[in-house]
Amino acid sequence: MIYPIRLYGDPVLRRKAQPVRDFSRVKKLAEDMLETMFEARGVGLAAPQIGLSERLFVAVEYADEPDEEERPLRDLVRRVYVVANPVLLHQEGEVEGTEGCLSLPGLYSEEVPRAERIRVAYQDEEGTPRTLELEGYMARVFQHEMDHLDGILFFERLPKAKREAFLEENRAELARMQKEARALLKELSGR
Repeated sequence: MIYPIRLYGDPVLRRKAQPVRDFSRVKKLAEDMLETMFEARGVGLAAPQIGLSERLFVAVEYADEPDEEERPLRDLVRRVYVVANPVLLHQEGEVEGTEGCLSLPGLYSEEVPRAERIRVAYQDEEGTPRTLELEGYMARVFQHEMDHLDGILFFERLPKAKREAFLEENRAELARMQKEARALLKELSGR
């Protein structure tokens, strides 16, 4: 099942998500989230982005850089991550990098600061405790997705002046997304 991705302006994106307690449906949900993410040509997707306020996200490491062709992203996957109830145990270094978001399609910032290396404790799709050390790009992806679980969007990590410039530069596009978010919510509620 491919879910509609919630856009900027949807209140679920601003809420702190609840811990996953029932793992009986996580495997199927993760499969659907991956399909939704591949369809949107992304690298990670958090449950709040499909309207579920749960501490769960999926992410993939691609063997090759996805290109703009319609080549199926599933064919490029090196590793899949299903991450429930993540906790950041350690972080070190800081590096700025480019980020975008499936909930803010087409908007990017090149100077989002993130830790260069992280250690994360989490539960896999069966609820088994795991620990993972990541650096570079995948560390950035995990931090971005973990932020979604706390209601934080990538541009909020920018220093104040850059954040304000980002918001001003993208004011019309953000307003359009908010309008689309309201329309989707209305459609989903059957009103």
